[in-house]
Amino acid sequence: MTTHEIKLNVNGEEYLLEVAPDRRLLDVLREDLRLHSVREGCGIGLCGTCTILVDGKAISSCLMLASQARGKEITTVEGLSKNGRLHPVQEAFIKHSAFQCAYCTPGFILSAIALLTEDPNPDEDTIREYLAGNICRCGSYLNILEAVKVVGKESRDE
Repeated sequence: MTTHEIKLNVNGEEYLLEVAPDRRLLDVLREDLRLHSVREGCGIGLCGTCTILVDGKAISSCLMLASQARGKEITTVEGLSKNGRLHPVQEAFIKHSAFQCAYCTPGFILSAIALLTEDPNPDEDTIREYLAGNICRCGSYLNILEAVKVVGKESRDE
């Protein structure tokens, strides 16, 4: 199979990669760039496990070809901490025990960040609706909801 060269901007760094035209972004991020927060759950875009941010929007990386990410800014959980400090959503997930096995956690965190970027003051219904595309096998939904609500409330209070 032929390959082509693509340049990806991932977590603020540029990568020049040779990829097959049918390679999913999920596989390139996980296998080639070793970003293990990007995980496969269902493989059909229904569970949210493979969620990443593409130009600030929550996207299922299992549904996107690597070549479609050219010229776009990709963010994974590995790119969230700055100067050794966790992102406020990550801190809220820890504080509110918003995970158990943590398999779904990166997808939930990135989806929550996308929501809070769009709407810094979401109400509970908005949070539930926005995160409906993410599935938690352990059932940590109430803690996840609380973590996102707290970050939204803190942004309102600032």
